[in-house]
Amino acid sequence: MEERPGHLTGPAADSTADPRAGLDRRAELSEFLRTRRARLKPEDVGLPDYGRHRRVPGLRREELAQLAGVSVAYYTRLEQGNGRNVSAEVLDAIARALRLSDAEHAHLTHLAKPKKHKKKSATRTEQVRPVLRQLLDSIDGVPAYITGRRSDILAWNAMAAAVFGDWAELPAQERNWARLVFLRPAYRELFVEWDQKASDIVAFLRMDAGCHPDDPRLSALVGELSVKSEEFRRLWATHDVKEKSYGVKRLRHPLVGELTLNFESFRLTDGTEQSLITYHSEPGSPSAQALRLLASWGADATRAGTSASA
Repeated sequence: MEERPGHLTGPAADSTADPRAGLDRRAELSEFLRTRRARLKPEDVGLPDYGRHRRVPGLRREELAQLAGVSVAYYTRLEQGNGRNVSAEVLDAIARALRLSDAEHAHLTHLAKPKKHKKKSATRTEQVRPVLRQLLDSIDGVPAYITGRRSDILAWNAMAAAVFGDWAELPAQERNWARLVFLRPAYRELFVEWDQKASDIVAFLRMDAGCHPDDPRLSALVGELSVKSEEFRRLWATHDVKEKSYGVKRLRHPLVGELTLNFESFRLTDGTEQSLITYHSEPGSPSAQALRLLASWGADATRAGTSASA
Protein backbone atom coordinates (compact mmCIF):
# COMPACT_ATOMS: atom_id res chain seq x y z
CA MET A 1 0.00 0.00 0.00
CA GLU A 2 1.43 3.38 -0.99
CA GLU A 3 1.80 6.16 1.53
CA ARG A 4 -0.13 9.38 1.14
CA PRO A 5 2.01 11.83 -0.86
CA GLY A 6 2.81 15.26 0.42
CA HIS A 7 3.17 14.70 4.16
CA LEU A 8 5.95 16.50 5.96
CA THR A 9 9.27 14.94 6.86
CA GLY A 10 12.05 15.97 9.21
CA PRO A 11 11.49 18.75 11.75
CA ALA A 12 8.69 20.12 9.60
CA ALA A 13 6.66 17.05 10.45
CA ASP A 14 7.58 16.88 14.14
CA SER A 15 8.08 20.11 16.04
CA THR A 16 9.77 18.13 18.83
CA ALA A 17 12.51 16.81 16.52
CA ASP A 18 16.07 17.78 17.34
CA PRO A 19 17.00 20.51 14.82
CA ARG A 20 20.63 19.46 15.05
CA ALA A 21 19.72 16.15 13.41
CA GLY A 22 19.21 17.73 10.00
CA LEU A 23 16.68 16.63 7.42
CA ASP A 24 16.15 12.95 6.65
CA ARG A 25 17.65 12.56 3.17
CA ARG A 26 15.98 9.20 2.54
CA ALA A 27 12.59 10.57 3.51
CA GLU A 28 13.20 13.63 1.34
CA LEU A 29 14.04 11.42 -1.67
CA SER A 30 10.98 9.25 -1.06
CA GLU A 31 8.58 12.17 -0.77
CA PHE A 32 10.05 14.02 -3.73
CA LEU A 33 9.57 11.04 -6.05
CA ARG A 34 6.05 10.42 -4.77
CA THR A 35 4.95 14.01 -5.27
CA ARG A 36 6.47 14.19 -8.77
CA ARG A 37 4.74 10.93 -9.72
CA ALA A 38 1.44 12.11 -8.24
CA ARG A 39 1.23 15.13 -10.52
CA LEU A 40 1.35 13.06 -13.73
CA LYS A 41 -1.62 11.35 -15.36
CA PRO A 42 -1.32 8.36 -17.72
CA GLU A 43 -2.47 10.46 -20.66
CA ASP A 44 0.26 13.01 -19.88
CA VAL A 45 2.94 10.46 -20.73
CA GLY A 46 1.21 8.55 -23.52
CA LEU A 47 -0.11 5.66 -21.45
CA PRO A 48 -3.70 4.40 -21.75
CA ASP A 49 -6.08 5.23 -18.95
CA TYR A 50 -8.70 2.52 -18.63
CA GLY A 51 -10.65 4.44 -16.03
CA ARG A 52 -9.81 2.02 -13.25
CA HIS A 53 -10.15 3.31 -9.74
CA ARG A 54 -6.85 4.66 -8.47
CA ARG A 55 -6.17 4.75 -4.75
CA VAL A 56 -3.61 7.53 -5.17
CA PRO A 57 -3.38 10.38 -7.69
CA GLY A 58 -1.01 10.21 -10.62
CA LEU A 59 0.97 7.36 -12.13
CA ARG A 60 1.39 4.02 -10.44
CA ARG A 61 4.88 2.82 -9.59
CA GLU A 62 4.73 0.13 -12.24
CA GLU A 63 3.76 2.68 -14.86
CA LEU A 64 6.64 4.96 -13.95
CA ALA A 65 9.06 2.01 -13.90
CA GLN A 66 7.86 1.02 -17.37
CA LEU A 67 8.47 4.53 -18.71
CA ALA A 68 11.94 4.69 -17.14
CA GLY A 69 12.93 1.21 -18.32
CA VAL A 70 13.68 -0.18 -14.86
CA SER A 71 12.12 -2.97 -12.85
CA VAL A 72 9.24 -2.19 -10.51
CA ALA A 73 11.23 -3.60 -7.59
CA TYR A 74 14.20 -1.37 -8.40
CA TYR A 75 12.08 1.76 -8.66
CA THR A 76 10.18 0.86 -5.48
CA ARG A 77 13.44 0.62 -3.53
CA LEU A 78 14.47 4.01 -4.86
CA GLU A 79 11.14 5.60 -3.96
CA GLN A 80 11.46 4.14 -0.50
CA GLY A 81 14.57 6.25 -0.12
CA ASN A 82 17.22 3.68 -0.97
CA GLY A 83 19.30 5.51 -3.55
CA ARG A 84 22.57 3.71 -2.84
CA ASN A 85 24.50 2.67 -5.95
CA VAL A 86 21.92 4.17 -8.31
CA SER A 87 23.58 5.21 -11.54
CA ALA A 88 23.41 8.61 -13.19
CA GLU A 89 21.89 6.92 -16.25
CA VAL A 90 19.00 5.51 -14.23
CA LEU A 91 18.39 8.87 -12.56
CA ASP A 92 18.36 10.50 -15.99
CA ALA A 93 15.79 7.97 -17.22
CA ILE A 94 13.58 8.52 -14.17
CA ALA A 95 13.89 12.29 -14.56
CA ARG A 96 12.76 12.03 -18.17
CA ALA A 97 9.86 9.76 -17.24
CA LEU A 98 8.76 12.19 -14.53
CA ARG A 99 9.27 15.15 -16.86
CA LEU A 100 11.42 16.92 -14.32
CA SER A 101 12.72 20.43 -14.87
CA ASP A 102 16.47 21.03 -14.78
CA ALA A 103 16.20 22.18 -11.16
CA GLU A 104 14.15 19.12 -10.21
CA HIS A 105 16.60 16.83 -11.99
CA ALA A 106 19.48 18.38 -10.04
CA HIS A 107 17.52 18.05 -6.81
CA LEU A 108 16.86 14.36 -7.48
CA THR A 109 20.56 13.79 -8.08
CA HIS A 110 21.50 15.62 -4.87
CA LEU A 111 19.11 13.46 -2.85
CA ALA A 112 20.01 10.13 -4.44
CA LYS A 113 23.77 10.71 -4.74
CA PRO A 114 24.65 13.31 -2.10
CA LYS A 115 28.03 15.02 -2.15
CA LYS A 116 30.12 15.05 0.98
CA HIS A 117 30.49 18.46 2.62
CA LYS A 118 32.81 19.55 5.36
CA LYS A 119 31.04 19.38 8.71
CA LYS A 120 32.14 22.87 9.71
CA SER A 121 30.85 24.49 6.52
CA ALA A 122 27.21 24.21 7.59
CA THR A 123 27.69 26.20 10.80
CA ARG A 124 30.34 28.65 9.61
CA THR A 125 29.14 32.26 9.27
CA GLU A 126 29.06 33.31 5.63
CA GLN A 127 31.28 36.20 4.65
CA VAL A 128 30.88 38.57 1.70
CA ARG A 129 34.13 39.57 0.00
CA PRO A 130 34.98 43.27 0.54
CA VAL A 131 35.16 43.88 -3.21
CA LEU A 132 31.55 42.73 -3.54
CA ARG A 133 30.46 45.19 -0.85
CA GLN A 134 32.25 47.90 -2.81
CA LEU A 135 30.41 46.77 -5.94
CA LEU A 136 27.05 47.05 -4.18
CA ASP A 137 27.86 50.56 -2.97
CA SER A 138 28.85 51.61 -6.48
CA ILE A 139 25.55 50.57 -8.05
CA ASP A 140 23.50 53.78 -8.17
CA GLY A 141 19.74 53.79 -8.59
CA VAL A 142 19.44 49.98 -8.66
CA PRO A 143 18.35 47.98 -5.59
CA ALA A 144 20.87 45.16 -5.18
CA TYR A 145 21.74 42.67 -2.48
CA ILE A 146 23.63 39.41 -1.92
CA THR A 147 21.99 36.30 -0.54
CA GLY A 148 23.65 33.18 0.78
CA ARG A 149 22.60 29.80 2.10
CA ARG A 150 19.11 29.34 3.60
CA SER A 151 17.90 32.57 1.91
CA ASP A 152 20.04 34.69 4.27
CA ILE A 153 20.50 38.34 3.26
CA LEU A 154 24.21 39.05 3.64
CA ALA A 155 24.83 42.50 2.12
CA TRP A 156 22.87 45.23 0.33
CA ASN A 157 23.12 48.75 -1.03
CA ALA A 158 21.27 51.92 -0.08
CA MET A 159 18.64 51.50 -2.80
CA ALA A 160 17.77 48.01 -1.56
CA ALA A 161 17.28 49.48 1.92
CA ALA A 162 15.06 52.23 0.47
CA VAL A 163 12.88 49.71 -1.36
CA PHE A 164 12.80 46.73 1.01
CA GLY A 165 13.54 48.35 4.37
CA ASP A 166 16.79 48.84 6.24
CA TRP A 167 17.84 45.34 7.19
CA ALA A 168 20.63 46.82 9.33
CA GLU A 169 17.91 47.53 11.90
CA LEU A 170 17.28 43.79 12.26
CA PRO A 171 19.30 41.21 14.21
CA ALA A 172 21.52 39.19 11.88
CA GLN A 173 19.39 36.05 12.34
CA GLU A 174 16.29 37.90 11.12
CA ARG A 175 17.94 39.00 7.87
CA ASN A 176 16.48 36.04 6.08
CA TRP A 177 13.95 36.12 3.26
CA ALA A 178 11.98 33.14 4.54
CA ARG A 179 11.54 34.69 7.99
CA LEU A 180 10.65 38.08 6.51
CA VAL A 181 8.08 36.73 4.05
CA PHE A 182 6.33 34.29 6.37
CA LEU A 183 6.68 35.91 9.79
CA ARG A 184 6.46 39.68 9.13
CA PRO A 185 3.02 40.89 7.99
CA ALA A 186 4.46 44.06 6.40
CA TYR A 187 6.13 41.96 3.71
CA ARG A 188 2.77 40.48 2.82
CA GLU A 189 1.77 44.04 1.97
CA LEU A 190 5.05 44.86 0.24
CA PHE A 191 4.80 42.08 -2.37
CA VAL A 192 1.71 42.45 -4.57
CA GLU A 193 1.95 38.76 -5.57
CA TRP A 194 2.87 37.56 -2.10
CA ASP A 195 1.78 33.98 -2.82
CA GLN A 196 4.29 33.69 -5.66
CA LYS A 197 7.08 35.18 -3.57
CA ALA A 198 6.32 32.75 -0.75
CA SER A 199 6.26 29.79 -3.14
CA ASP A 200 9.59 30.81 -4.65
CA ILE A 201 11.28 31.15 -1.27
CA VAL A 202 10.19 27.67 -0.19
CA ALA A 203 11.32 26.20 -3.52
CA PHE A 204 14.76 27.79 -3.05
CA LEU A 205 15.00 26.34 0.46
CA ARG A 206 14.09 22.89 -0.89
CA MET A 207 16.97 23.10 -3.37
CA ASP A 208 19.28 24.08 -0.52
CA ALA A 209 18.01 21.21 1.60
CA GLY A 210 18.74 18.75 -1.22
CA CYS A 211 22.34 19.96 -1.40
CA HIS A 212 22.84 20.19 2.37
CA PRO A 213 20.42 17.81 4.16
CA ASP A 214 22.72 17.69 7.21
CA ASP A 215 22.73 21.46 7.76
CA PRO A 216 21.45 21.97 11.34
CA ARG A 217 20.74 25.68 10.81
CA LEU A 218 18.58 24.96 7.78
CA SER A 219 16.78 22.21 9.67
CA ALA A 220 16.13 24.59 12.57
CA LEU A 221 14.81 27.25 10.18
CA VAL A 222 12.42 24.78 8.54
CA GLY A 223 11.26 23.59 11.95
CA GLU A 224 10.64 27.13 13.21
CA LEU A 225 8.71 28.22 10.12
CA SER A 226 6.67 25.02 10.09
CA VAL A 227 5.53 25.68 13.63
CA LYS A 228 4.81 29.38 13.12
CA SER A 229 3.33 29.49 9.59
CA GLU A 230 0.56 27.33 8.17
CA GLU A 231 1.34 28.63 4.67
CA PHE A 232 4.95 27.52 4.99
CA ARG A 233 3.89 24.03 6.12
CA ARG A 234 1.60 23.69 3.11
CA LEU A 235 4.21 24.85 0.61
CA TRP A 236 7.00 22.78 2.18
CA ALA A 237 4.86 19.66 1.78
CA THR A 238 4.63 20.14 -2.00
CA HIS A 239 8.37 19.39 -2.41
CA ASP A 240 8.60 21.90 -5.26
CA VAL A 241 12.12 23.08 -6.09
CA LYS A 242 13.40 26.04 -8.06
CA GLU A 243 16.64 27.82 -8.89
CA LYS A 244 16.99 31.58 -8.55
CA SER A 245 16.69 33.11 -12.00
CA TYR A 246 14.95 36.24 -13.33
CA GLY A 247 11.49 37.72 -13.65
CA VAL A 248 9.26 40.61 -12.64
CA LYS A 249 8.22 41.67 -9.15
CA ARG A 250 5.46 44.11 -8.28
CA LEU A 251 5.91 45.94 -5.00
CA ARG A 252 3.65 48.21 -3.00
CA HIS A 253 6.04 50.76 -1.49
CA PRO A 254 4.84 52.89 1.47
CA LEU A 255 6.25 56.10 -0.06
CA VAL A 256 6.03 55.87 -3.85
CA GLY A 257 3.24 53.35 -4.35
CA GLU A 258 3.37 50.43 -6.76
CA LEU A 259 6.67 49.50 -8.41
CA THR A 260 7.12 47.07 -11.29
CA LEU A 261 10.74 45.89 -11.31
CA ASN A 262 12.66 43.35 -13.34
CA PHE A 263 15.00 41.22 -11.26
CA GLU A 264 18.07 39.23 -12.26
CA SER A 265 19.97 36.65 -10.21
CA PHE A 266 23.70 36.13 -10.70
CA ARG A 267 25.23 33.08 -9.03
CA LEU A 268 28.73 33.92 -7.84
CA THR A 269 31.42 31.52 -9.01
CA ASP A 270 33.69 31.79 -5.99
CA GLY A 271 32.42 28.62 -4.31
CA THR A 272 30.38 30.48 -1.68
CA GLU A 273 26.90 29.56 -3.01
CA GLN A 274 26.06 33.28 -2.86
CA SER A 275 23.98 35.18 -5.41
CA LEU A 276 23.80 38.82 -6.44
CA ILE A 277 20.21 39.98 -6.99
CA THR A 278 19.44 43.22 -8.81
CA TYR A 279 16.16 45.02 -9.53
CA HIS A 280 15.73 47.52 -12.35
CA SER A 281 12.86 49.31 -14.04
CA GLU A 282 11.94 49.95 -17.65
CA PRO A 283 13.50 53.25 -18.82
CA GLY A 284 11.01 56.11 -18.75
CA SER A 285 8.42 54.12 -16.80
CA PRO A 286 6.63 55.36 -13.65
CA SER A 287 8.68 52.83 -11.69
CA ALA A 288 11.91 54.35 -13.03
CA GLN A 289 10.73 57.77 -11.90
CA ALA A 290 9.82 56.36 -8.49
CA LEU A 291 13.27 54.80 -8.07
CA ARG A 292 14.93 58.11 -8.98
CA LEU A 293 12.75 59.81 -6.40
CA LEU A 294 13.77 57.29 -3.72
CA ALA A 295 17.42 57.73 -4.67
CA SER A 296 17.14 61.53 -4.35
CA TRP A 297 15.66 61.19 -0.88
CA GLY A 298 18.63 59.14 0.29
CA ALA A 299 18.54 58.37 4.03
CA ASP A 300 14.98 59.71 4.34
CA ALA A 301 13.78 57.04 1.90
CA THR A 302 15.68 54.38 3.84
CA ARG A 303 14.02 55.39 7.08
CA ALA A 304 10.60 55.31 5.42
CA GLY A 305 11.34 51.96 3.80
CA THR A 306 12.24 50.57 7.20
CA SER A 307 8.53 50.46 7.97
CA ALA A 308 8.43 47.31 5.82
CA SER A 309 10.87 45.52 8.12
CA ALA A 310 9.59 46.95 11.39
